[in-house]
Amino acid sequence: MDFDVLSYGARGDGRSDDALFIQKAIDCAAEAGGGRVVLDGNRVYFSSSLILKENVELHVAAGTVLKATDRIDDYFHPNRGEKDRGVDVSGTPVTLKPSYAFIYGYKAHGAVISGRGIIDGNCYAFVKRVSEYYVTGDFYPRPTMIYIEASDHITVRDITLRNAPFWTLHPAGCNDVLISQIRILNPLDVANSDGIDPDHCSNVRIIGCHIECADDCICLKSSKGNMEYGPCENIVISDCTLISTSAALKIGTEGTGDFRNVVVRSVMISKSNRGISIQIRDGGNVENVMFSGIMIETRRFAPCWWGSAEPIAISSVNRDENTESGTIRNVLFENIYAKGENGVFIYGNGKIDGVKFRNVNITLGSSSKWEKGVHDYRPGVGTDILSDGTYGFFSKGAKDVSFEDCSVAWLDDVSKTKRDDFLVETL
Repeated sequence: MDFDVLSYGARGDGRSDDALFIQKAIDCAAEAGGGRVVLDGNRVYFSSSLILKENVELHVAAGTVLKATDRIDDYFHPNRGEKDRGVDVSGTPVTLKPSYAFIYGYKAHGAVISGRGIIDGNCYAFVKRVSEYYVTGDFYPRPTMIYIEASDHITVRDITLRNAPFWTLHPAGCNDVLISQIRILNPLDVANSDGIDPDHCSNVRIIGCHIECADDCICLKSSKGNMEYGPCENIVISDCTLISTSAALKIGTEGTGDFRNVVVRSVMISKSNRGISIQIRDGGNVENVMFSGIMIETRRFAPCWWGSAEPIAISSVNRDENTESGTIRNVLFENIYAKGENGVFIYGNGKIDGVKFRNVNITLGSSSKWEKGVHDYRPGVGTDILSDGTYGFFSKGAKDVSFEDCSVAWLDDVSKTKRDDFLVETL
């Protein structure tokens, strides 16, 4: 059954706040046992925060825009709402969950966000320029566009998400998540505008998406703020095209819980500061991960972003003096072709064991104005960007790193920093 928001009083004039009327349609659909709430009519629906409900589909039709408010006081606060959600927060008035969310769902089992329209996060209402390479805001974190928590069997499909002021799509503690055929189009200078961040989620499929964003395109997380949920596990990512000023594909940096059983295949990465990154800084462990059939093109974006054009970067470093980083084991990279300004980077401190490279081919050349021959060890205790020279494959402090049918090609414009095809220092 469809619930047309215009029938509930929404104007869709791009100026009036339609949140009350859209929310009424969502609530009526939920009371009916489920239904499709429709935003249609080639209109712009300006809105304060919305709360998803169980078995309700929020459908933004083609030609229609749902635009987030520019008034921070009109955003829902997941932190403050915990008592209302039945969570005992006695003695803990502040949590590490997102501070603001435009679209929020808690135990919204079976919820769907769909349509060929646009959800716009209104990012420039919350940021200011600090350099020619990025903008940021006066407060942190800025509003998350979509935050869905403790919800099973959720789907996000076909929609375009754009202009996120912070993370774009953040499912946390969810099981059975399907994200299919969506576009995320964020400006490449808005810091922290991650694309998709499954956090303590299980049985996730991210299929056929195109993502452009400042910061990570797809990032698996096990955040401290959602530690009541389980590990991040059983993840499939396939048939995506990605552009990022940080890492196109990442596991970490927030990793207080474990990550396991991850398959990434048939992905195209272009114009990115880093291709694939497994970056462990907390106590969580990574195991059983496979990357296959991936094309990677990297260039160094600017030193303010982590990474220096590595197609693959794997590291485990203590976040601070009180945090022991976890282990990384059983990782396979196969059938990967990469071209960029740097080679594969592995730094383990004895915490990486069992990394296999099979038919991984690296072509090294210059495509930016930035210094070559450097490796980015950040963040963590005593880390920095170091001038190590340019290598095809660089590995220190890891155990059981193997190479089969791997190759390195050098272009003339990196001759000044060229070292060797392989530098492998094992424990």
